[in-house]
Amino acid sequence: MPQLSRRAFASALPLGLLGGALISGAPALAAAQNTAKTPANITPLAQIRIGRFTVTALTDGYADMPFGYFPGRAPAEVEQAAVAQFTARPSGVRFLFNQYLIDDGERLILIDAGAAGSIGQTGKLPQALGALGLQPDQIDAVIVTHMHQDHMGGLIAGGRNNYPKAELYIDRRDVIHWTDPAKRSGAPDYLQTSFKMAEDVVRFYPKLQAIDGEREIVRGVSIVDLAGHTPGHIGVRVEDDGKSLIMVSDMIFPVVHPGATDVFFLFEQDRAAAKAMRDRFFPRAASEGALIAATHMAFPGLGRVVADRGQMRWEVADWALQD
Repeated sequence: MPQLSRRAFASALPLGLLGGALISGAPALAAAQNTAKTPANITPLAQIRIGRFTVTALTDGYADMPFGYFPGRAPAEVEQAAVAQFTARPSGVRFLFNQYLIDDGERLILIDAGAAGSIGQTGKLPQALGALGLQPDQIDAVIVTHMHQDHMGGLIAGGRNNYPKAELYIDRRDVIHWTDPAKRSGAPDYLQTSFKMAEDVVRFYPKLQAIDGEREIVRGVSIVDLAGHTPGHIGVRVEDDGKSLIMVSDMIFPVVHPGATDVFFLFEQDRAAAKAMRDRFFPRAASEGALIAATHMAFPGLGRVVADRGQMRWEVADWALQD
């Protein structure tokens, strides 16, 4: 069974975050001077330990989502909030596409596969895995949190099965929804790519396991039901030795969450269900002080929901160099 190289981590992640190769001595100064002349091409990686698990944050890239993509608030309001939070770009709110690799020393489990070039400046996940000395065919399992294109595009990029040895886990409700011809025929244009990708995923992945509800994938890695954003939207909890991390996928979007649950994202079809789930989840996460990983928050997407004078806010986690 392939294992994540600890040497790769040690060399690639000085101080917990990759910012290029670590070089020392006079050659380093020369290299730095030369590098300063051109923009650096950096593949960001970050890792934390949850008991026996090593969890590595990766990213497939980014896209800027138009300010009008957030039903429940006027575009001008969203832009004003994005400017105040330094996430505004000329074309919209900067969204990251974070993925997470779980390693327990025996299995490598990837959470989501990225947009793979189907949205914005994406398609960097294979490069990120390569920085760890890994190829996609070394991944033992992929858990897809839901069947929107930015979470499954990497599975079938290039019209093939890109993770041939991986077991694939997707909630059955999403598989049914996104492969239903009637649902597809009535869907808006911006969801058609997701419907097409869902068909390809089912076709290319004979090891796909359509899972029902909350269950354990391996000891310490379990599914959390977060349905609302899509009919089968799920999260993933990693727990060991009294520590835990919940990967919540699209429960939290930049700028609008967790402060307001009546603001949505364009791709959410059932806004009432999405709001109801966030209304339940945010107070619980705040009361538990849960460490959260969110797909679209600023890299590495780690933080907590905090209740602050009656309002919910996102607190970036002080994750680096922690015991």
